[in-house]
Amino acid sequence: MEIMERHASFAGWQEVYRHQSTTLNCLMNFSIYIPPHVEGEKLPVLYWLSGLTCNEQNFITKAGAQKYAAEHQVIIVAPDTSPRGDGVADDAAYDLGQGAGFYVNATQVPWSEHYKMYDYIVYELRTLIESNFPTNKVQSIMGHSAGGHGALVIGLRNPEIYQSISAFSPIVAPSQVPWGNKAFTAYLGADQALWSNYDAVELIKSSAVKIPILIDQGTADSFLEAQLKPELLANVCRDKEYPISLNMRDGYDHSYYFIASFIAEHIEFHCKYLASQA
Repeated sequence: MEIMERHASFAGWQEVYRHQSTTLNCLMNFSIYIPPHVEGEKLPVLYWLSGLTCNEQNFITKAGAQKYAAEHQVIIVAPDTSPRGDGVADDAAYDLGQGAGFYVNATQVPWSEHYKMYDYIVYELRTLIESNFPTNKVQSIMGHSAGGHGALVIGLRNPEIYQSISAFSPIVAPSQVPWGNKAFTAYLGADQALWSNYDAVELIKSSAVKIPILIDQGTADSFLEAQLKPELLANVCRDKEYPISLNMRDGYDHSYYFIASFIAEHIEFHCKYLASQA
C-alpha cells in the first residue's frame, strides 16, 4: 500500500491509501478514518459505500463523520466505487462504467475483466484492512444511493460478517428501476435470475437471518419515485417481519447535506451492534 493523504482530524487520522487490487486488476484507492485510541487497542469497522459518480473522497470531505467516529471509537473505511484506469472498460454515461460499479461481480464482456466490486468489498478490501489496521474484525456496512444498494446486498448476503446495515436514499430494488436495469443488463446479462442475487427486495424474501436495517430517505429527493422506491423494501420487510427502521425525512434531497444531517444517528445505530459483538 502507498499512503496518499494523512490529515489529523478530531485527534485521529484521516488517511487515503492506494494499492494494487488483484480482484479488480487495477490500482484502487480507499480512505480510512482511524479514531484516537490507546496503543494495542482493537476497534470495530464501519464500511461506507458511495454512489454513482463518486470515489473515496466524497464521504470523507462532505459527510462530517469523523467527529462521531472519534466519539464512538469506530474505524470508517470508504473505498472507491469502481475499478479505474486507462485499461478499464468505461462508458460515456454517468451511470455505467467507471464511477458506477454497482457492487456486483460482472459476468459480461468487457466488464468482467475488472468489475468485481462485490468480491473486492467482501473479501479483498476487508482482508487488507484487517491485516494492516487496528481492528477487532467486528464490522457493519452502510452506504448512499447505489452504495446504499451495495450495503444492503452485501450485508444481507453475508450476515456472518456484518452486524448491521444502514443506507441513505438506497436503490432497494434495482431489478425494478431504470438505473438497475441498465447496469444489470450490461454487467450481468439478460438472465434476471442472476439479478436477484444483487437485489435487496429479492434477498429479503429468501433471507433466513435477520440483520437490523436503518434507512433514511428524503421526501424531496428527485430520484425518489423513479429510481429508489423505498416502499418496495418496506413492504417486503413487513411481510417477512424483518427488522427495519425507515425514516422519511421531510424536505431533504439526495445530497450530502442530507447525509451530514443524519450521519451521527447512523454511526450510533451501528455502534450498538458492533459493541455487542466486541
